[in-house]
Amino acid sequence: MPVHDWTRVSAGTFHDFHQAWIIAIRNALNEGLLPEGFYAMAEQVAGRPHPDVLALEECNPLEDWSERNDRAAAVAVAEHPPKVRFTLDAEAAIYAAKADRIALYHTSGDRVVAFLEIVSPGNKRSQMAIGQLLDKLACALEQGRHLLVIDLHPPGRHDAEGLHSKFWGMTPGVTAEQPLSLAAYRADTSPTAYFEPVAVGDVLPDMPLFLTSDYYVNVPLEATYQVAWRGVPGRWKRVIAAQDA
Repeated sequence: MPVHDWTRVSAGTFHDFHQAWIIAIRNALNEGLLPEGFYAMAEQVAGRPHPDVLALEECNPLEDWSERNDRAAAVAVAEHPPKVRFTLDAEAAIYAAKADRIALYHTSGDRVVAFLEIVSPGNKRSQMAIGQLLDKLACALEQGRHLLVIDLHPPGRHDAEGLHSKFWGMTPGVTAEQPLSLAAYRADTSPTAYFEPVAVGDVLPDMPLFLTSDYYVNVPLEATYQVAWRGVPGRWKRVIAAQDA
């Protein structure tokens, strides 16, 4: 199923879909994609109105991945690098570094290892909103949390070259032909970005979500998108999927 044009509907309509997609991704991760000792939760972020972050947590660290025989398939990045068009090391990048940051904490004793963020229109409505989002992502990355950021909204006046370029501080970024972006960020001494631009009408590729700096799982974006799409009201499906005149 191709990516739809979400600019056809209100931010609230996308938010409804966005919530269903988060849950579909959470379920896919918990139902066999994650190795033993990891689990995913849709997390309510303090001070924000919507639970639009999916937190991946580790309850028991894995001593030696090579000796485990889990039903989930964690992939070694050294043996199988993520299949994206652009891999960008941080040696030339300055990613949204701010003087003032808010530390992120979790109420349980389990350690948060990664975040998955589906960008909402509200995240891009103003320079302040984008700054808050980028600051949150930078803070998480600097604390050693890996990221997967999904942005199905074209660039606006506050992110003219796309959210990934504004965050990572280097090209390539989105283009007029492919204005939407999928970006995974591996936290390490020198972080790495795995970037894939997409367009309305494209089939979503799987994207890596890192568990450690050496291992990741592929998140089935297309399959989970379809699950979430099935629940969209028919009234809005007709608007979103309408062909251009």
